[in-house]
Amino acid sequence: MQSYDILVRGSGCVGRSLALALGSKGLRVALLGSAEASGRQRADVRAYALNAASVSLLRELKVWDAMPADAVTPVFDMRIQGHGQGDRETHAGSLGFSAWQQGVSELAFIVDAGALEQQLAQALRYAQHVEVVASPVPASLEALCEGRESARRAELGVGFHPQRYGQTAIAARLVADQAHQGVARQWFRSPDVLALLPFDRPQPERSYGLVWSLPEDRVPELLRMSEPDFEAALMQATGAEAGSLRLASERQSWPLAMARADSVCGPGWVLLGDAAHLVHPLAGQGLNLGLADVVALRDVLVQREAWREPGDIKLLRRYERQRLWPTLAMTELTDGLLKLFAADAPVLEGLRAQGMNWLDRATPLKRWLTSRALGA
Repeated sequence: MQSYDILVRGSGCVGRSLALALGSKGLRVALLGSAEASGRQRADVRAYALNAASVSLLRELKVWDAMPADAVTPVFDMRIQGHGQGDRETHAGSLGFSAWQQGVSELAFIVDAGALEQQLAQALRYAQHVEVVASPVPASLEALCEGRESARRAELGVGFHPQRYGQTAIAARLVADQAHQGVARQWFRSPDVLALLPFDRPQPERSYGLVWSLPEDRVPELLRMSEPDFEAALMQATGAEAGSLRLASERQSWPLAMARADSVCGPGWVLLGDAAHLVHPLAGQGLNLGLADVVALRDVLVQREAWREPGDIKLLRRYERQRLWPTLAMTELTDGLLKLFAADAPVLEGLRAQGMNWLDRATPLKRWLTSRALGA
């Protein structure tokens, strides 16, 4: 029977990236799952916001430069507004980030999720040290990249207790009547958060990916609305600042939660991506965290002592230490931002607006925050 160094469980973006990253370093990898694109029954409306560190990894894996041109859209500026609803909008605050101020060519890239999956699948076809298997095989290390519902994590007895936010995200593709100019927009509307991610599908320079996080009790009504009524709700929420918006896809939704696994490693196993941590999508950092896990584990395994096996617990503790602070910091940041801006308390509105306006003028602090988001 062929022996493997690593068995990767899960064939999403994190699992495939890990298999490619480890295989490129000569490690013998078995990928449990499919090397093909997911073939979702419904059109995939998801879009990822990828930072510079994630792009660097994908470029190294020979994936990034093969992406279709219209599946990758650079973000040059981000504009954030925070306010209450109704009569309290007089307490609005604003905050802006720009690539020019940061001294970089772009703040992030918005990537079509389906296209990224397809390019990862294509790269796996040429990965010499990666074999796709239909059932588990013996390996020194099991890398669990199965997502939030990881069955193997449960079998190992690792605690994972999602804290529901009482919110659901609605995602869709939109087309505007004016060009997006590479500007991402976000509204903290107390209690919901609405983001428009500039995109070039289905219409170049005029499309957006919508991610609208709302209290659960409001979501069924929005999903049942006719397209004109939903578009009217979007216009009311955005104040027409992105132009007139129309739906260009079906609406999809999923519940939102925060979670961290009780442990991310043990003798012969390790967790990555959503199997290890969940964060709110308001900062667009979910996949970035997962790909940062990939880089950290790859480096730990490649730099290990020659006599250590990949599943050595002392080796895996190095990975755990590397990822502890970045993951905890992002989890707490997104959780704190949501609680601050989603709280429907009139007394907080003026303070929130003042805080955003102050931060907008604090250029050094803005640059530091942006560098963290960029993965620096």
